[in-house]
Formats: sequence, C-alpha cells, structure tokens
Amino acid sequence: MRLNGKIIKRSLIILIAFALVGVTIAIELFKLQILGFDDYQSEVLEQLTVETNVNPQRGVIYDRNGTVLASNQTVWTVYVNPKNIKDNELVSKGISEILGISYDKVLEKTKKTGYKYQVIDTDINEELSKKIRAFIDENDLEEQIQLSASTKRYYPFSSLASHSIGFVNADGVGIYGLEKTYNNILEGTNGKYITAQNAQGGDMPFQYEQYIEDENGYNVVSTIDLYIQYQLEAQLKAASIESGAQNRASGIVMNPKTGEIYAMATYPSFDLNEPYTLDSLSQEKLNAFVPNSKEYRNEYLNLLFSMWNNKAVTELYEPGSTFKLVTTSVALQENASSLNSMFTCTGSLKVDGFYRAISCHKRTGHGTITFAEALQQSCNPSMMKLAFSIGREKFYQYFKRFGYTVKTGIDLPSEANGYYHSYDDFSNVSLAVYSFGQTFKTTAIQQLRAVSAVANGGYLVTPHFLKEIIDNNGNTIYEASIEQGEQIISTSVSKTISQILKEGVDGEGGAKNAYVAGYSVAAKTGTSEKKDKLDENGNTSYRVSSCIAYAPTEDAQVAVIILVDEPSIGSKYGSVVAAPYVSSLLELILPYLGIKAEYTEKDENFEKYTVQSLKGYALDEATKILENDNVEFEIVGDGGIVCSQMPIGGTEIYKKTGKVILYTEKEMQNTGVVPNVVGKTAEEANILLSKCGFNVRIEGATNYKLGQGVTVVSQSYSEGTPLPKGTVITIKVLFTDHKD
Repeated sequence: MRLNGKIIKRSLIILIAFALVGVTIAIELFKLQILGFDDYQSEVLEQLTVETNVNPQRGVIYDRNGTVLASNQTVWTVYVNPKNIKDNELVSKGISEILGISYDKVLEKTKKTGYKYQVIDTDINEELSKKIRAFIDENDLEEQIQLSASTKRYYPFSSLASHSIGFVNADGVGIYGLEKTYNNILEGTNGKYITAQNAQGGDMPFQYEQYIEDENGYNVVSTIDLYIQYQLEAQLKAASIESGAQNRASGIVMNPKTGEIYAMATYPSFDLNEPYTLDSLSQEKLNAFVPNSKEYRNEYLNLLFSMWNNKAVTELYEPGSTFKLVTTSVALQENASSLNSMFTCTGSLKVDGFYRAISCHKRTGHGTITFAEALQQSCNPSMMKLAFSIGREKFYQYFKRFGYTVKTGIDLPSEANGYYHSYDDFSNVSLAVYSFGQTFKTTAIQQLRAVSAVANGGYLVTPHFLKEIIDNNGNTIYEASIEQGEQIISTSVSKTISQILKEGVDGEGGAKNAYVAGYSVAAKTGTSEKKDKLDENGNTSYRVSSCIAYAPTEDAQVAVIILVDEPSIGSKYGSVVAAPYVSSLLELILPYLGIKAEYTEKDENFEKYTVQSLKGYALDEATKILENDNVEFEIVGDGGIVCSQMPIGGTEIYKKTGKVILYTEKEMQNTGVVPNVVGKTAEEANILLSKCGFNVRIEGATNYKLGQGVTVVSQSYSEGTPLPKGTVITIKVLFTDHKD
C-alpha cells in the first residue's frame, strides 16, 4: 500500500506539473494569438511581404490659358527572362530589329540563364511597344519577353520657357525651375502593392495582397503666356545672333501692377526632354577639347550647368543707365530737384575722392540741358549732381526701398543676391557712380521690379509665376493673391518720370529705337562696362547692353527688359543692341493683350491693313472691297475674275502707302528686281522700293522723320532678287548715332 501511495503521489506531482505547463502555454498562446495578434502578425508580414511602389501621376504645368507646358507620357521597359528563353536567335533578332539596337547586345543578355530579369531597353514609345507585343504574340513568347509601363515627364514645346519650367531627374523629382519650386505640390503620394513572398522570392502558398492607393499630384497653372513667351524668345534669338552676343541674352515680360510674369527666357535655350544635351553654341565650345579627356568632361559639366542657369534670375550685371530713372524719381520725390532745374554738362565731372574726372558717354558734353533732357539724353554728370543733391543717406535708403539689397522673392530656385556696398562703405564716389548704375550689381528680375515701381504708381511688387493650383477635376485648391507692396514714390512722380521717358522715345531721346507706331511707350536704354573682366590686352572692352520699357505709358499693362551680354558685332550700345528688339516685341504683344493702337498724324503712315484673299472674286466685287477700305490697288489683265493677287491674303501692309495688285489672267505676273537699300535713309529706301513696285514694311525706328542718323541696316530680300510686284519687302531702320 505504501508503494502505491508513493506512486500516486508522484503521479499527482507530475500531473500538476504538466497542468501548470499546460496553463502557462495556454496563457502564452492567448497572449500571442489574442492579445498580441496584430503586433506579431505585422512582424511576420514584414519578413514575408514585399512592397512595390506605385508612382502617382505627377501634376501638369499649364500656361495661363490652359495650354499644357509639362505633362506625363507613358513609356515602356522591355526585358527578357533568360531562364525561359528557348530560341536565343529568334528573340535577339526580333527585338534588335524592332528597337534598332545591337543584335549582339541583346543576344548577350538572353544567354544570362542565371537571371530571370534582363533589361533590354527603356523609355520606348507606344508605337514600338505595340510592335514588341505583336512579336511576342506571333511567336508565343509571353514567358520570355515582357514589357512594363511607367510614366516619363514630357514637355510638348521642348525648349520653350525651358529656364522657367525646369525639369525632373531620373527619379521624377523636380531639380530646376518651377518643377523644383513646386515639386511637393506636383509629385503626389506613392501608392503601394504589398504581396507575400518566400525567401527565394516566390509566391507563398497562401494569398496575401493589399493595395494602398496613390494620390496624384496637383496641377500648377502658371502666369506664363505661350504666345508672349514665343515672341520674347524670337526677339532674344535675333538680338543675340545679330549682335554676336558672347555670353547669352535674357529677357522678361511682366505685368508691372501684379508681378505676374508672362514670359522669361534666356538664349540659347535647351530641350527639356533632353536636358543633358548641350545646345549648339555650347557644343561648339566643347568641341575644342579632346573627347573623353578629363578637361573635356569638366568643360561639359561647366557648359551644362551654365546652359541650365536662368540668366534673368541667377546672374548679376551692372544695370547702367537704366538705373537713371530711379535716380531721377528719387530726386523729384525728395524735392531735391524739379522739372525746372537746369544742368550744364561739359563731358565730365570731378568728384571729391576720385583721382580723375568721371566722364559722360558724350565726351564733348551735352551743354546746358533741362531735367527731362538729362534723363532722355542719359547724361552722367547730371545724374551725379542729382545724387549729391539727394544726399548719401537718403539715396541709400531709396536704393534699399527699391529692392536692390534683397531678393525679389520670385518663385524660382537659385535667385542671386545683389552685389552692393554696405552703407559704411558707401562713399561720395560710390554715390556718384551709383547714380548712373555702375559699381553695383543686380539681376534682370530685380531691375525690372524696380522699373515696374516707377511704371505702376510707385509700388514694389513681387514677381511670380504661380497663378493657381488645381486638382484633376479642375477645382481650385489655391489661388495666388496679389499683395500691393510698399509705395516708394508718389503717383505724381511716377507719372512725371513716365511722361519724360515717353517723350524721349517719341522725340530725340536715347531710347527712340524702342518707338512703336500707334502706342505710348516709356523706355530707357543702358550700356554698362564689365570692369571685372579684361580682354587679352588688359582692357575693359566687354559690355552689357540693355533696354527696359513699359506701355501704355499712362496705364502700364506690360513691362519688358531685354539684356544682351557681351555683344561683339557692330555697336555695343543698348540703344542699338537691345531697344529695337523691345520695340518689335511690344509691337507684337500689345495688340495681343487687347491694347488698341491709336495712330496720330505723326505715325498714320504706319497704320496696318491685313489684305483679304480676293482670289476667285469677280473683279468689280474685289475692287469695291479695296475701295471701301481706302486701299490702293492695281489691275493687271483684261479678265473679269481675280486669278491671283500680290500680296496674298493675310499679309499686312501699310494702309496709306501699300498697294494690292490684282491679276485677272492666269499665269500673268509682273516682276520687279529688288534694289539694294542698306545704308540709305528710310525715306530714300521707301521711295526706291515703291518705284520698283514693292510694298515696304519698316521695322525698328518708325519715328525716323524726327531726326538724323537713321539708316537702313538690313532688308529681307537681297539685291537683284526677282520678285512679283506687290511683294512686301521688310527693311530694318535704326538710329545709330546715340550712345548711352
């Protein structure tokens, strides 16, 4: 019995021990399966699952009228699975022929049987992807060749507004321009596919899949106007090529009241779809180096970054005489001078603290001139005298108030800081040379903002590109508000300076090449020395030529700056190098903005008439139309139907002096021979071309009757060219006698 008692006792102990172990295990299982289920499931899934990012659609960038400037394009990656390939030759031959790539390159990849994934080509378009799919289907190669779709940033207008729009890197992240500034708004939020896989990367025998939706980026509506942008770039190209600019040209068109930027450009531009390809001028410079050398690679990078730099925002220059409207504005605002003030210019002025007299651009002097003439004729000694009357402290205060000591705050990356003296270092000599825009540096956007303050009644605006942010349904998420800045000068001073500038353009001022027939334009030109850059002889021969303008003068709707860096052909003065292109630009964009031309008696000869297409009209009906429009015409032939005409329909001629020739018999055409008019006065050229039976269109100084010095500098058809009478010959005339 005792023995049995011990056995029972031991059995009870063992049973209790097992019970305790069982309870402990049950408690732990309860903790694991019930209380800690979510946490442990998450840990397991982290070890067993793979996340695949699903990229959202990057937002679109529009111009102000809804035209797409930056969007997304579907592209495909072609890859092969070497483990599954049965006929290397078939696969390699088919892919290489469709994609136009090396057969050997494809064959090499198809033989890498240790891999399941070998990329053959990326970024192929839809047309090629369809051909690859057809090849796959025809040869039953679904397990051997595959395609995967992705999106790539696409810029429909290639190089247009390239420095403002910017571009994205290989990961789709904005790294330049508006793409960078508004990257967080445009990029959206990634989505995710989460799937279960084993350690070898295969699917697990149970299903686990989850999809977290992506959120597409918002769309940015910019203030850019595609038409104005195109016209600005065309004028910059012409100015740069004709002047032989060695260090690029830039320009901006802005609303001076709101700061909205209609256009901004640097020439040469670059292709946003191929941002790592140099423009032709940069490539020419690179060709001077030995390919693949260290120097070649370094120069490539230098040229690339230089090409990408937005000259209007990131590079500094001395504004020169375009700053003189600031000096004169301050002088009137502080009652340091008046419209009745007179100045005597002998060609230079001695300033205490400087070793020699500081010259005027007119070395013989302007003589005795009025306040208005001092600004219009761009007289340096007069500006220095005005600055001295303002005083060093007041002048520097206004220099700061006009925004020259701070960035503009424009919504583009890498805006440069201006270069200027601190007040402690702002000497009497500094005061003198600052008065005419020398020895300090600014950016083109900073200068245009200061000019806009004179144009708009005295208010400093913030230049900007953002108009609004919208979602994919067109709902406005954010709309840019226009905040009126500090008023620097009074409205009356603004109007006075603007009127002086306008009269200079209309009359004998230095900016008369900026004249636009039918429109009231205020403008000022400038030419500044690059004193920190010497030529091979140690001389400061390099110049920056510029022109600023706004119109209409009385109620400015648009402000423009064109800057040409280091012109090397012909004149280097802003009055010749930049002003004519400002004129041509305004002539194109003012009517586009709905600002109607008002022709005075002085420029009534330049009222334009768009010729109607009269081909097929009865002769009496065609002549009646032209008679009602008060347009001169000539009939050639004895027929009763208009068979052809010159100029053709849609061509612009001058209403008062132009002529339309109507031909009433087939294959009949009067021909004239183009004479050489380069070097002649505008009136001489007009008379000569008209006698030869041609219509004349004048570009440039259409106010040529005001004074001497205007000559024809180019003609659209060369001497001796036979052309139908009535053809429009364009001549370019400029005042070449003015310096600034």
